[in-house]
Amino acid sequence: MSSINVIIIDDEEPLREAIKILGQWDELHVQHIYEARNGKEALELLAQQPIDIALIDMKMPEMNGKQLLQEIELRYPKLLTVVISGYDDFEYTKQAIRSRVVDYLLKPINRQELNQVLKTAVDMIAAKRKEEEESIHQTITLNMSLPKLKEKLYLSLIDRSYRSYYSEDLVKLVGEDRPNQLRAAASIFMLNLNELSKKRFKQDIDLLHFAVTNIIHDLTSTYFQSFSLANPKQEREIITVISMEGSYREDMLYTLYHQMKKLSVTLKELFQLDVVIGIGMPVATIRELTASFDQSRKALMSFDLKRDHSRSSVIKFEEAHQERVKDNKSVLSRVNQLKQALETGNTVLLQTFCQEIYQKLNTADQFSLGESQKLLDELILIFNDLAMEFGVPSSSLPIGVNDPLHALGLNSDYANMEQMERLLLSIAQAYKERIDQENQQNTSFKIQDIKKYIDLYYYEEIKVTMFAEKYYLSREYLMKLFKQQYGKGIHEYVQYVRMEKAKELLADEQLKVQEISEMLGYKDKNYFSKAFRNMFSMTPSEYRQSLESTKK
Repeated sequence: MSSINVIIIDDEEPLREAIKILGQWDELHVQHIYEARNGKEALELLAQQPIDIALIDMKMPEMNGKQLLQEIELRYPKLLTVVISGYDDFEYTKQAIRSRVVDYLLKPINRQELNQVLKTAVDMIAAKRKEEEESIHQTITLNMSLPKLKEKLYLSLIDRSYRSYYSEDLVKLVGEDRPNQLRAAASIFMLNLNELSKKRFKQDIDLLHFAVTNIIHDLTSTYFQSFSLANPKQEREIITVISMEGSYREDMLYTLYHQMKKLSVTLKELFQLDVVIGIGMPVATIRELTASFDQSRKALMSFDLKRDHSRSSVIKFEEAHQERVKDNKSVLSRVNQLKQALETGNTVLLQTFCQEIYQKLNTADQFSLGESQKLLDELILIFNDLAMEFGVPSSSLPIGVNDPLHALGLNSDYANMEQMERLLLSIAQAYKERIDQENQQNTSFKIQDIKKYIDLYYYEEIKVTMFAEKYYLSREYLMKLFKQQYGKGIHEYVQYVRMEKAKELLADEQLKVQEISEMLGYKDKNYFSKAFRNMFSMTPSEYRQSLESTKK
């Protein structure tokens, strides 16, 4: 426990000395003992020093104990007080009770009573300090948790899972219950994220997100309150929720648009970061943020990769063009061509496949960011299916991940059609390499590798599926190949190696049968004995006896 400071207030010096002698100060963790001759001196000391307990004589000149208690109650309500008096006076007692003193002691002071009262006061201080520390800790924890709670709330609205997470208490806790408040969502898409993260942020995407969100906050704080978070399903996108007091949506939208244009220019100047920003319409309630976010994404996805570069990359929902119905036939009709290119390993044919898709896209009047993402998603699905058809395990493919291009190790930056063409070629090449690698693994497989593994690790739990998964071959094929080569199945060979090793170990009389069983990987001694008998027509104990007979 931290130290305690005490003040003794009495006009009689002998009584002050007696209290100092009688008190068990070290045991009570008392660090300083101050003294005052009257109430006025006591108040001066209380103003200068941090004091926890005051021992107050009720009969003093200038300012008596009753008057002092009244002042303490007003100025220092947390100070614990103990009344000491030689007069069993009802008025004093009444004031003491009114001032919530710890206890009331009569002169002459008794050592045991004094220390008991002091211990009570010290325990009260300890309990209070612990409560305050816990309160401070809870406050710090809450302040640290509030951003996360707010992030979860916004994400639940964005992905429509708010029914299980949203609550009025949570809305109040994160400060989203303010009246006369307008909110809008903005989606900020980083076109050259990979290039920038390598050049300026040592490939730390989280650090890049942090830098961008700080700039968003700084630029918008003049007019708005903002909260930004990285989209967990798309690392290239930052979602910003903007709020302001007022009821005029047009005014907010106008200011927000110009602030986002300023943000776009600032990010370009500071980091050479190219962004597209979609803005949703301002809404009056927090639940309506779902609609505003949808609008901001539609505006973002309408960004034309074949645009005039002089046009702004900040798009309001009301300005976004309607997304065209995309013709998938150009991709799906070429699946056989793609399959042939991958099967034969023909790089030229693979490049032709990508170039034909690009040319088809390039002849269109426009090609939006949303259309490009749908195309990439469809291509990844097709490549995944074909790769698995060629024997590539699903664990080696970007299946069920938020950013499949990142999982493929590709630079997924693109801001125009030329970069889109390069990305298509990179995707095709990445899948070709995986298929080629799988083919090489299959051809380099040797059945002897399985036998060597069993010879070394016979004491482990060995299953055929281990080898099937390692070499990407079927269980049945491996078992057939092994038996053709060694005349025994894989399980049969494991048993054979263990039993031969058992004969060696049984020759050591120091080893118990139970120990040998465990050394060979058997959890059950009886199962080991049964397996040994099946192979050698005798139990391990009988075999050991036969060895002893031979020695004699």
